Amino acid sequence: MQIKNFMIDQSLKELTEHRTVLLPIACYETTINQNIHQYIPLHWHDEFQFVHVIKGEAIFQINEESITVQRGEGLFINSGCLHMAKDKNHSGCIYICLNVSPQFVLSQELYTTYVNPYIQATNLPYLHLDSKEIWEKNILEAILNINQLIQQKPSYYEMDITIQLTLIWRNLVENGFQLKFEQSEMVKSQRMKQMLNWIHLHYAEKILLEDIAKAGHLSRSECCRYFKRILKKTPLHYVTDYRIQKSLLLLQQPESNVTDVAYQVGFNSTSYFIETFRKSMSMTPLAYKKSRSK
Repeated sequence: MQIKNFMIDQSLKELTEHRTVLLPIACYETTINQNIHQYIPLHWHDEFQFVHVIKGEAIFQINEESITVQRGEGLFINSGCLHMAKDKNHSGCIYICLNVSPQFVLSQELYTTYVNPYIQATNLPYLHLDSKEIWEKNILEAILNINQLIQQKPSYYEMDITIQLTLIWRNLVENGFQLKFEQSEMVKSQRMKQMLNWIHLHYAEKILLEDIAKAGHLSRSECCRYFKRILKKTPLHYVTDYRIQKSLLLLQQPESNVTDVAYQVGFNSTSYFIETFRKSMSMTPLAYKKSRSK
């Protein structure tokens, strides 16, 4: 079942438990524009994510890189990487999303040798699976097979899923990636998550650039460079966007009103909240509230 409202903690770590009743795995179709935000917001999780686009096309952002993924193509998104997705050209993009615990991909005896090095590699935030190579086609086909197994649940389907996961990982490993580990890249990722965590804890308060920079142990200029490189926006622009995101849930509550919501999410002016909301959502907060109540 598609997750239409991503529940995340203050560091953007997704709180959804990705598993079936028996297995630490989740597989479902996602229609991007059915999400409450009309896109899949920035988040991360410990699980590996495999994507297979079955309709339209989408723009995925993984850490600081953006990539277009079309119908018949897919992605491997590594554990712990920040990522988001937007529909491209109103294509009605639908993709199969497969999230799996790294510890479940292979047996415990093989994990240290064949899985953990890929998690630690700083040069492998994602792989674009464009189906040009046989190994890419094999992975994309296995994603479809796992989705079908979970939907139909034939006899012994749990064992068949493990076979498909082994096939996916073998094709990925056999491709022969030269793995690299750079401590500086790990530090950058951690600092970015620390700054996002601070914003998500204090978004309802007055926030200064100095506060955000301090949370990441950076100067103001370095803080701005981090946000520009990874999120393609300034720190304070991100704060404003996050406040608008938080307001969407509050506006759906029957007893809410626009003024109260504005102050609850950190705006000190109702008129400025309405103006900012209109620019972001192409409608006023009141219009949005009425549309959701219907």
